[in-house]
Amino acid sequence: MDPAQIILWGSTLCIMIVVHFSMKLLSEHVLNWKRPKEQKAIVIIILMAPLYALDSYVGLINFFGSEAFFTFLDSIKECYEALVIAKFLGLMYSYLNISLSKNIVPDEIKGREIHHSFPMTLFQPHTTRLDHHTLKLLKSWTWQFVVLRPVCSVLMIALQYFEVYPTWVNWTLTIILNISVSLALYSLVVFYHVFAKELEPHKPLAKFLCIKGIVFFCFWQGIVLNLLVKFGIIRSRFSWLPVERIEEGYQNILVCFEMVFFSIYQRSAYSVAPYKVDNRSGVTTDKKSK
Repeated sequence: MDPAQIILWGSTLCIMIVVHFSMKLLSEHVLNWKRPKEQKAIVIIILMAPLYALDSYVGLINFFGSEAFFTFLDSIKECYEALVIAKFLGLMYSYLNISLSKNIVPDEIKGREIHHSFPMTLFQPHTTRLDHHTLKLLKSWTWQFVVLRPVCSVLMIALQYFEVYPTWVNWTLTIILNISVSLALYSLVVFYHVFAKELEPHKPLAKFLCIKGIVFFCFWQGIVLNLLVKFGIIRSRFSWLPVERIEEGYQNILVCFEMVFFSIYQRSAYSVAPYKVDNRSGVTTDKKSK
């Protein structure tokens, strides 16, 4: 077999492993569906790894797709990332029995101090007290990215398709999206900082690293690959093969392999154990152990 076939078969095997572990974990949650509000968010988060892997696999198969096609594939991953960030904050709210729709904020967490840092202090007081309005504000900071990301993606794809996508537009949209995602992540960090002790039994850091790890690897390896292209380390040996396609190919191969690790790690971070029920006694396993 030539290298291209080995890469394709290796990536196919990775996809099968990722889908297997992700679907197995998902089915375990569905079979132990005890807390819908929490588990709906968990299911959406679990699907992040297989979606990233399948998205990259499609990019490998359609290696010579248009620029708009690859932007579309990237947009799918990034839009889903936005949804996952918002759902993760919703999951943390559920763990603390917070329900904004029902105006439920437990008395024991009201009045907690939130300390903002620069540059947020330009728009918010340095110290605020936690209440229904503050929690709603943190939620809106995550959901603005869910709305803004698809809008920018559609705009980018349309401009590329009609070949009217100047560099200044690309930079403008990139800056807007970076500010947007930074604000969304900031809201998660602020919430975790305030409730780290209460959230500790739910392993929030492990759960967050599972999400951020996927995004982190995809983002920084993209930067590294781009630098390797600029320095001529990655280059095309054929006039008919643009170096950008080779760069995109490397990125897709790496993502397929990395998602194997994250699909396995998810089984620990988003374990179904807290929701499992002993069918004979009808008691949750962690309650029984206590």
